[in-house]
Amino acid sequence: MDDLPALHDPLSGVVVVLLVDFLRQHQGWGWLRLVAGAMPYKDVPGLTMVKVMGSGHGGGFSLRPSATHQGLICTFSHIDLALKFLDSPAVQAYRSRARECWTGVLSVQSARGHWDKQAWQASTPQSLGSEGDNEQTPKTPFAVLTRASIVPTKAMAFWRYAPAAQADLGQAPGCLLAMGLGEAPLVRQCTFSLWQDTAAMLQYARQGAHQVASAAAYKHQFFSESLFVRMQVLQMAGVWQGRSFDATALTATLPTNAAQTSSHLAGVPSLEVSHV
Repeated sequence: MDDLPALHDPLSGVVVVLLVDFLRQHQGWGWLRLVAGAMPYKDVPGLTMVKVMGSGHGGGFSLRPSATHQGLICTFSHIDLALKFLDSPAVQAYRSRARECWTGVLSVQSARGHWDKQAWQASTPQSLGSEGDNEQTPKTPFAVLTRASIVPTKAMAFWRYAPAAQADLGQAPGCLLAMGLGEAPLVRQCTFSLWQDTAAMLQYARQGAHQVASAAAYKHQFFSESLFVRMQVLQMAGVWQGRSFDATALTATLPTNAAQTSSHLAGVPSLEVSHV
C-alpha cells in the first residue's frame, strides 16, 4: 500500500467516509467486502489507513448486526488522491449496489487518543493542497468520529449503556446524520455523526444517556484504547435515511489540480484547531 505511515507515527491527511445501505439483492456482495477487509485497497495511491466496518441493526449501535449497513473509513495523504478514490470503480461499485449511500471528504480539526496505537493529528495545509490558511473558517457542518477498543471482560457492562446513548444520538437536535460502526463484534466499536453546530453536539454529549455512559466508561475503565476526532466537512453528497445531502459549498479557493479531479468540491476551508 502506497505511503503507509510507520506504526505509532501520528496519522495526518484527509479523511474519506463512505456509509452504505445495500439493496437486499446485493447484501451478499456487501458481506464479501467485510471478509475481504483492506485487501482490495492495497494498491490505492495515497491511502494511509482503511477500515471496512459493519454496523448494527438499522445502521445503529446494536448487538443485533445489520445485514445491509456498512461503512468505509479511509485516510489519504493528499486531497487530490482522496477525490480520485471517490471517483474510482471501487466506490462506484458501492454506489451502484446501494439503496442509500453517503460520502464525505473531511479535514481533521482536532483529535485525541489512538486507533491501532496511532494518534491522529490535524490535517496539514499541504495535504489539503494549500500553502497557507485562510482568514476565516466557513460555517459548515462538522463531523465527529469516536471509536474504542472495549476490554473483553467489560464488554457486557459497556453494552448496558451503549444502546440508550445511541438512541439519543439519532434523535438529538442538530444531529444531521449518525451511524454506529464496528471493526469487530462487541469489542471494537465506532460512531460517526454529522452536526449542524458545536452547541448541538455539546448539548448531546453533556447530558442524558451519553453523559451517563461516558461517566461509567471512565469510572470502570471500559476501554483499552479510544479516539475522538472532530472534522470539518469539505465535501459531502448522497442520500441517508431519506435525506439528500448536496455537495457543501465552501468559501476558499480550491487548487487548480484538485478542481480538475472532482467537480463536487467547491473549496477547502482554513484549519482551526478545536478544543472540543
